[in-house]
Amino acid sequence: MTSSSGSTGGWRSAMPGGDLLPSGPAGRPATPGDGHGPESGPPTVTIGSYPDYPSAQRVVDYLADNRFPVEHTAIVGTNLTLVETVLGRMTTGRAALVGGGTGAWFGLFIGLLFGIFTVGNWLAVIVIGLVIGAIWGAIFGAVAHAMTGGQRDFTSASSLRAGQYAVIVTANLADQARQLLGQLHMTAQNPSMR
Repeated sequence: MTSSSGSTGGWRSAMPGGDLLPSGPAGRPATPGDGHGPESGPPTVTIGSYPDYPSAQRVVDYLADNRFPVEHTAIVGTNLTLVETVLGRMTTGRAALVGGGTGAWFGLFIGLLFGIFTVGNWLAVIVIGLVIGAIWGAIFGAVAHAMTGGQRDFTSASSLRAGQYAVIVTANLADQARQLLGQLHMTAQNPSMR
């Protein structure tokens, strides 16, 4: 008979609620934070907040040019927005075309691998790999699109955009950074403590 505590005796809870979790290859599971970055480390101060990334990048670049230890700085994007740009309509024919192109690249790669070790006509092996890859890619692309049942008949590209970019530094270097930025004459929006 096995006791109930024998199999889990080495496990310790790392999460609130008392669940027993084993340590994994990366170490013990950590308690989720508040979403504002790492829990440990020195306190940071926001020295400026800018409407776009190039402005924040210019500030950090200026600090680096003036021998400020920029390894103690970070650019933090806030007010994140997911933007999905619709690129066009996706039809079964277009899905087959895209799949055929992807399959052709894969077939070309396989054809090149086999072509290296072919004694005879290596060019024919490469062309056959390309053609077979394109045919199978087109078939798989068309079938995969048809199986969606028309739920997503468009292609798109997603990106994250921040509404504001804050430049933060460790608290003990904040005064030095502010003095250097005073010479830059670049306006910041609402610098605040972090």
